[in-house]
Amino acid sequence: MESKVETVLQALRRNRMQAYYAATAAEVPALVRSLLHTGDTVACGGSQTLAQCGVMDLLQSGAYQYLDRHAPGTTPRQIYLQSFAADAYLCSANAVTLKGEIYNVDGNGNRVAALCYGPASVIIVAGLNKIVADLPAAADRVKRTAAPRNAARLQCNTYCAAHGQCAAADSDDPCDGCGADGRICSMYVTLGRQRVADRIKVILVGEPLGY
Repeated sequence: MESKVETVLQALRRNRMQAYYAATAAEVPALVRSLLHTGDTVACGGSQTLAQCGVMDLLQSGAYQYLDRHAPGTTPRQIYLQSFAADAYLCSANAVTLKGEIYNVDGNGNRVAALCYGPASVIIVAGLNKIVADLPAAADRVKRTAAPRNAARLQCNTYCAAHGQCAAADSDDPCDGCGADGRICSMYVTLGRQRVADRIKVILVGEPLGY
C-alpha cells in the first residue's frame, strides 16, 4: 500500500496538482488549515469524508466565511453559484487512479462544476479506499460502491439504493444506469493534467474514509 500511495502522489504531481499524505484522519484538519487563510471564503460539496476527518468542524469554526447551503434564508442554488467565487472549495473524490486522475460523478453537478472552474483553490480529501487502478475501475467503483451507498444514505428511489449496486454494474459504459428521476449519477468528470498548476490539491489519507 505504501508503494501504491507513493505512485499516486507522484502521478498527481506530474499532473500539476499538489499532493499530500496524512497517515490518519486526525491529521487532516491541520493540513487543510495550512492550505487556507484566515477569512477565506470557503465552500464544500456534500462529503462524508470531510465530516469524518473533522474538516467540516474546521470550516464552521468561524475562522472562515463559510458558504453553508443549509443556512436559513438561503437556497442551495444561491450557495452553489456563490461557491464559484470562493477562495477555496473542498470535497472528496469517488476515485483516484494510479495515473493521478480524479474521477467524480454527481447528480446535480454543483461539485464537479466547482472542481472544473471557479474557486481559486480546490482541496480534495480522499481515503485509501478511493485508490483504483484505472478509469474503468473508477467507474466500476462508483457503480458498485459509491453510488449505492450514497443513494441509500440520501434515501433516493433508485435501483442501486434498493439492490446495492447499479442496474448497469456489468456494463462497460460508465454512463449506463437506471432510469430513475432521482438518479445521482448524471454528471461525469475526470480531472487529468491541469492547465493551472497547483490549483487542485489532493490529500490522501492512510485510512478508509467515506464512500
